[in-house]
Amino acid sequence: MITGKPVDHLPAQPMVMMFAAKHVGVEFIDYTKDGRLMAEAQLRTAEDYDIDCLLTCSDPAREVIDIAGDGSIDWFNDQGPAINESRAALSDKSRLKTFRIPDPLGGGRMHDRIKGIEVMYEHVRGELSIVGWIEGPLALAAELRGINNIMYDLIDDPPFVDDLLDFCAEVAMVYATPQILAGADTIGMSDAAASVIGPRLYDRFLQPRQKRVLETIKQKHPDVITRLHMCGNTDALIPKMSELPVDIFELDFPADLTNARGKLGPDKLISGNVSTVYDLLEGPPERVYESARNCHRVCGRKHIVNSGCEVSPLTPPENLKALIRYSRENEP
Repeated sequence: MITGKPVDHLPAQPMVMMFAAKHVGVEFIDYTKDGRLMAEAQLRTAEDYDIDCLLTCSDPAREVIDIAGDGSIDWFNDQGPAINESRAALSDKSRLKTFRIPDPLGGGRMHDRIKGIEVMYEHVRGELSIVGWIEGPLALAAELRGINNIMYDLIDDPPFVDDLLDFCAEVAMVYATPQILAGADTIGMSDAAASVIGPRLYDRFLQPRQKRVLETIKQKHPDVITRLHMCGNTDALIPKMSELPVDIFELDFPADLTNARGKLGPDKLISGNVSTVYDLLEGPPERVYESARNCHRVCGRKHIVNSGCEVSPLTPPENLKALIRYSRENEP
C-alpha cells in the first residue's frame, strides 16, 4: 500500500465492487457506466469501512466494447455487463484481422475508468492506493472469443491463439500507462480464465504474454506496483507465476496458501485467500476474523488482508468489518 502516513498494522484491501455500489445505494449498472459514480462509491466505502485502497475493476466488458462494440454484451441492473458467448465478438475468427488497438482516451468505456481514477486521485492524492485495472491476455481473449471456444482453440488452432493473445497483450500494455498518468499507483491484471488451463498450456501460451505485459509496465513505470489476480485454484501454475514481475499475488480462496508461500518464497507479497462464500458471506464475524488470522499466519509479514475474490453484495457488513478489524489489530 502506498500511503501518505505511516501505519503500524496490516493493510486491508478487500475487493469491493457490487458491495460498494450497494453501500451507496446505486444500481450496479450505473456504477459500471459512470466512472465518477464508481469513484464516489469507492471513496465512501473506503472511508466508512477503513479500506486501504480504491479499486477500479468493475466488469469484463470495457476493453471488449472499445475493440468490437457492444453486440456481444448483455446488460443487467443488478450485476455487471456479461459476455454472451452465443454472440461472441470473434465467433468468426477472421474478424481478428480487422481489430485495432483502441485509444484508451478516445471517449469509450476504457476512458471512463481513467476519468474515475482522476476523480479518485483528486480526493486522495497519495493517502490511499489507487488500483488501476487491465484485462489479462487470456481473460480478454476469452471475452472476445468466448470461454468455451478459446479452450478448444488452444488445442485445435494454436496459431490463432498466438495471434489473439498477442493482440490482447498489446491492448493491456497500451491501457496501463494512461491509468498510471491519471493517478493509479498500482496496476492490477486479472486473468480469470487461467485457472482452467493446466501448467503445460499456461507455460506455452499465457505466462510469456503475462510476463511481457508486466515487464513493459515495469520498464515504463518502475515505481508502479503490479498486482496479479487469477480466480480459482492456481496451485499448479504457481511455479511459473513466481517468475513474473509481480509485486502482489492476489490468491483466490480455492488456492492452497501454504503451497503458494512455499513456491513463491518468503519475499513475495500475498494478498487474499479469505473465502468470499464460507467466511464472508455465510460465516459469523468470528470465523472471518479467524480466517484472516490463518492467512496471516501462513503468509507472514508479506501479507495483505483481503478476500479471495470479489466480496458479494449480500455479505453482512459486520463480516467485512471483522476482516478489516483483524488488519487493524495486527502488525505485519
